[in-house]
Amino acid sequence: MRSIFVALALTLAVPMAGCSQNASEAESSHTIAVTITAKDQAHRFNVEVARTDAEQDKGLMFRTSLPADGGMLFPFEKPRIGSFWMKNTLIPLDMIFIRADGSIDRIAENTIPESLEPVVSGGEVSAVLELAGGTAAKLGIDETAKVTWKDPK
Repeated sequence: MRSIFVALALTLAVPMAGCSQNASEAESSHTIAVTITAKDQAHRFNVEVARTDAEQDKGLMFRTSLPADGGMLFPFEKPRIGSFWMKNTLIPLDMIFIRADGSIDRIAENTIPESLEPVVSGGEVSAVLELAGGTAAKLGIDETAKVTWKDPK
């Protein structure tokens, strides 16, 4: 009887390990390099890309940490006023609102976790980059910086 349970456990464990590995590979395949050039210094981040409405709705919700060089990019099909909230977002974020030419419209630093207050761009933007809270100040990133990335889609 014991050997049947062991065999059953091994049978169930093998596919689960495969799914876990595939999920990890899928997540890493959605990351791209984003560079922020500020005061003649380039800062590189490996960020996830939220392309679909569902991915953009979820964003970084429920995360308890974010790597120093990580984040999430929210590209828009057409420039628009960017408006985000922190519902179910457990960590403070820096939101960088990016114009179509890569210039920065606004930086909302250390947004408040789980706040329902909208965080809004100052004008129309083509993307929003979310980084760990405090990153912009720590690296000297301000509205004079330029943001670039190559999106292989």
